[in-house]
Amino acid sequence: MTSSSYSPATTVGDIVARQPLLARVFERVGIDYCCGGKKTLAAACAAKNLDPATFAVLLEAAAQLAGSGPAVDAAAMSLTALADHIEQSHHAYLKDELPQLVAQAEHVATKHAGRDARLADVAATTRELAEEMFSHMAKEERILFPLVRALERGEAGAGHGGSIANPIRQMESEHDSAGGAVARLRLLTDGFTPDTNACNTHRALLAGLARLETDLHEHVHKENNVLFPRALALEARASAA
Repeated sequence: MTSSSYSPATTVGDIVARQPLLARVFERVGIDYCCGGKKTLAAACAAKNLDPATFAVLLEAAAQLAGSGPAVDAAAMSLTALADHIEQSHHAYLKDELPQLVAQAEHVATKHAGRDARLADVAATTRELAEEMFSHMAKEERILFPLVRALERGEAGAGHGGSIANPIRQMESEHDSAGGAVARLRLLTDGFTPDTNACNTHRALLAGLARLETDLHEHVHKENNVLFPRALALEARASAA
């Protein structure tokens, strides 16, 4: 079996403190890494009937994946393939991640707002961002992306009499709003940096928000700078033909 740097004697809390994004792995198998953080990996796995050596290898793989991902050449994709990619990667990630971040932010605010009053704002901003992004993704998946795919197929009247520029303009405005919310979260959390008193749930939240920021930047780039301009150019060529 492949070896791992995570020893069965390492405490769950120490693992998450070193790699906060691994909190997601523990959450999915029901291991308490916060209040139960003093348990060793062996003890925590035993309570869940998991083999600690096998689980340690899974943690190692998850830690490597959290810090790296294959580069995607968005410009080389067809418009349909790019829209599919955005839905299957960025939208899928947000649908999975945002509810967890909202729950963590609200938990941390409830427990620790007395220590840092900004945590209530962090929770409110995270919740508002999640609501906005779920609405935004629904509009893209139900309206804009089907129009883009139809346009690429050469279907006449794909925009139902109106230019695709109108929904694109709305999506770009919502991107600006989401970017502002993430910038506010960065400000409220001192650049997603935990203080010395931050619990593991707080650290996992900050790591998750930092990853969200990175993914959102990549997501918006693929739409604003690749998908949307190419769709507009294709519409213009089709109209001129």
